[in-house]
Amino acid sequence: MSEQDPLRVEHRPNGVTVLTFDNPDRRNPMTPRLTEQWQHTMRSLREAPDLRAVVVTGTGPAFCSGADLKELADRHGQDLPGTRAQLSAFYRTWLGIRDLAVPSVAAVSGHAVGAGLALALACDLRYAAEEAKLGAPFVQLGLHPGMATTALLSEAVGLPRARELLLTGRLVSGAEAAAMGMVHEALPADQVLPTALDVADHMAAAAPLAVRLTKSGLAGGQLTIEQALAWEALAQPVTTTTDDFREGVRARREHRPPHFTGA
Repeated sequence: MSEQDPLRVEHRPNGVTVLTFDNPDRRNPMTPRLTEQWQHTMRSLREAPDLRAVVVTGTGPAFCSGADLKELADRHGQDLPGTRAQLSAFYRTWLGIRDLAVPSVAAVSGHAVGAGLALALACDLRYAAEEAKLGAPFVQLGLHPGMATTALLSEAVGLPRARELLLTGRLVSGAEAAAMGMVHEALPADQVLPTALDVADHMAAAAPLAVRLTKSGLAGGQLTIEQALAWEALAQPVTTTTDDFREGVRARREHRPPHFTGA
């Protein structure tokens, strides 16, 4: 693909959609064109009834290098309210991945830096190449972190570790990222995307309503026991009324894989 079309979208027959950043010469930056394509794609996916899971990856040496620094620098001297509105819209567009009803998986086979890391953290699951570099070096550029990185990184690694990473701006390897919980697993680079796809396929094979309700229940972060009980008392009874629940029980009794239809 050229810079004119930096996002590839592949809809697989099992309901898994693969989104691939394909501007490797520039390390897959979040250009205005890519941002526009991402916004359109998120809108389409929110309306896709057969969607089961989404995988996000990038070609070349980087998963995503984050915001276009030239574009940010060009805003120097612009009015503050206008810049604030533009950046807020940018953040919300890219964080639209969190609003999808289905699970998302980041296949970080290359570097994920700044807003690129925030995007990976916004996905439900993350797998990274052992040698990939991940980090949020905003302060080393004279910038405050953006795109909810302060919250997303704290959610992934805990507040004390997030403080260290954000205040120093240091980068970590995929292996170190896995050790601290930033990603779920570090793998050889050529195994990252196949592993992410296997995980997505596994989720796509589960009962769609059960998966969507489970994601919804987890969306608010760490729940208290009482909050979890209140949600589960609403959600689990809904799933007991489905044909998929009956199919799941039958399949277990018959020692075979279930075939879920979403009904």
